[in-house]
Amino acid sequence: MNAKHYAKLVHEGEYVAEVDVELMYTDEGWSPYLSLDDAYKLDDVREALRRGDVKSASRLAKVYTLTPVSV
Repeated sequence: MNAKHYAKLVHEGEYVAEVDVELMYTDEGWSPYLSLDDAYKLDDVREALRRGDVKSASRLAKVYTLTPVSV
């Protein structure tokens, strides 16, 4: 089994969070996949952003705000 660090982006409303997770590669099944803890971390960040709780989300990930660009 090989593991590789990956930055997963989670988008909710006007926020984007960059969550560090570890992808695990194997020769069988549904490779690559996340650990259960990393899947819960993604869910926790997404739920915090839905509530507008940027402080909680920023404990687990880097959080950015999106601003529209007008031409």
